[in-house]
Formats: sequence, C-alpha cells, structure tokens
Amino acid sequence: MPGSAKRAQAPAAGRRRRVLSPERAIPLVIVGAAGRMGRAVIEAASARPEFTLRALVDVAANLRGSDGVWTSRLETAVRPGVVVIEFSSPPACRAAARLSAMRGAALVSGTTGLSEVGEAEVRRAGRRIPIVRATNFSLGVAALRRLLSEALQTLPAWDLEIVERHHRAKLDSPSGTALTLAADAAKARGLSSGALRFGRKGRTGPRRATEIGVHAVRGGTWIGDHTALLAGPGEWLELRHVAQDRLAFAQGALAAADFLARGPRPGIYTIQDVLLARSR
Repeated sequence: MPGSAKRAQAPAAGRRRRVLSPERAIPLVIVGAAGRMGRAVIEAASARPEFTLRALVDVAANLRGSDGVWTSRLETAVRPGVVVIEFSSPPACRAAARLSAMRGAALVSGTTGLSEVGEAEVRRAGRRIPIVRATNFSLGVAALRRLLSEALQTLPAWDLEIVERHHRAKLDSPSGTALTLAADAAKARGLSSGALRFGRKGRTGPRRATEIGVHAVRGGTWIGDHTALLAGPGEWLELRHVAQDRLAFAQGALAAADFLARGPRPGIYTIQDVLLARSR
C-alpha cells in the first residue's frame, strides 16, 4: 500500500460489533459514482439486500439526466453512520476523507495516484474513523501478494520485474497495484524506494541485483493485468493476476463496507484485514 501508514489492528472476534442492527441495510454513499468503478459498485450493491444506496456523488457534468439519489454535493451526502465508498480522483478522495472524519462516516478508499500529501491526509482521517484503504480490492490480487511474498523468501537472489497492463483511459501510471507489489518486494528484500526502476531506455548497463523493475502498458480495454516475473539462472517464474470484470473489485469494496459497518476502531485497515475478519 502506498505511503507509510501505520496499519491498525483488526478487533478481536469477540469484541467486534455491528453498528447497524441486522434487519437494517448498510447505507452507502458512492463517490465517483459515474465512473467505471463507481458503476460496478452500484451494480453489485443493488443486487445485495444488505446494502442500500443513500447517495451517488459525482461532478455536475456527469449527472445530466440523473435524478433521485444522484448529487454533485459531497458535503450534503456524507452523514454520520453511512459508509462512504470512493473510487474517484485524488482531490475527491481527499475531500471524502476530510468530510468522513468530520461527520463520523466510515470510508472505503480505492483511488490511486495520490501524492504523499494526499496519503497523509487519508492517514490523518484514520485517526478519527475506520478506513479501509487499498490500491486493489480484488481477492485474487490479495492472493497474488501473498504468493509473491512466499516466492521472494524462497528465491531471494532472483531478479524481479513487475509488468502491468491497463486500458488506454487510465490516468495514473504505473498502477497503484504495481506500486504496492513493488513496495512489498522492496520491504521483503530490505531495499528502499530508490531500488524501483521505472522502464529502461538507452545504454543502461547491466541490471543491478538490487533493482526492482516496474513497467506499465496502456491500450485497448484491459481492466487490469499484473505480472510478477522472477528470473534466475536458466529458469524463471511468472505470477499473474488478470481481472476480467470490475465486479471483482466491487465485491471486494462491499466486503470492506460490511467490515466497517461492524464497528472496528479508528485506523487504516487493508483488504487483508477484511479477509482475516471474514475467515473468523
């Protein structure tokens, strides 16, 4: 996960409580609702009776022909007791974090491409409210991170290159997930962020053993494709995750919303915390 946020500990099973009574649906506010991920979350939540869509927030230009719970006013949508799910833009992410902390709303945050200042603002909000922050809400990517960790322990001297592919309209590069995988690997190998090598061009010389290559490909309609390549003498290993439908990410975001509705303490949680809580 980007930045150096201190990860909060998930509450013990006996201490976790649901904020909402079982017969009440979890009220959701979707920020970035007109975007690709926002629409996927709306579709997934609409099919599950344990959730209700309280407000769908996006910029006014994207709301033509929309009515009902659609709004461009985030400040009127965020209220105590709701769970805010945001897949938006860095400015909207920061605004959602600030307002959620002020109003006492839990937050699921999935925007990528935040600056360190933006990440710090999310962490500050996490001192007052529970936040699930992740660059990727796919359960398969969570498994990929675990598998990569095991491979790095087994093959400590092998070269690592990370390659990601996304659709032509994606705004940030490399993807947040690729950066998370690279950060995981750097930490496992005791390297700093300076070990990351973003692409290569010209006479770069021999590859350093301490490098972690990170490469971005853009084109077409790829939803998300992440590969970790481990290369050793005379052999190589490839770990790959391919997302075929954004509903995979949406279901992970809803699992995070359910986790937050159960009343964990304020702090920054990860998708791994959500999965651990579900397994209890």
